[in-house]
Amino acid sequence: MSKTKLSLLSIIEAIEKIERYTKEYSNADDFYHSERDFDATMMQFVIIGEMISKIDETFKTQHSNIPWHKIKGFRNIVAHNYFGIDADEIWEIITLKIKPLKKDIENILD
Repeated sequence: MSKTKLSLLSIIEAIEKIERYTKEYSNADDFYHSERDFDATMMQFVIIGEMISKIDETFKTQHSNIPWHKIKGFRNIVAHNYFGIDADEIWEIITLKIKPLKKDIENILD
């Protein structure tokens, strides 16, 4: 299996964990105050960014509909500015952007 495929599968796995960790919450405030689930979710965002850094730039260019660099940049914010994270912003990413990303990656894998 190629390094790219393994990275994409790892991203899917991380997204599925985010979905599990956040499914019982209906808003950013409740999610943020669940220390374990919030922290676990942030770790999965870091993993997604790490996996993106392992993907070849040519591949990313071929699949430019995915904002690879923006996602990687978000990983850096989570990893280096953890205490400055805005829970509402995280919640918006979880509720609006994570499912489309998962679908895009699944389409690539198909």
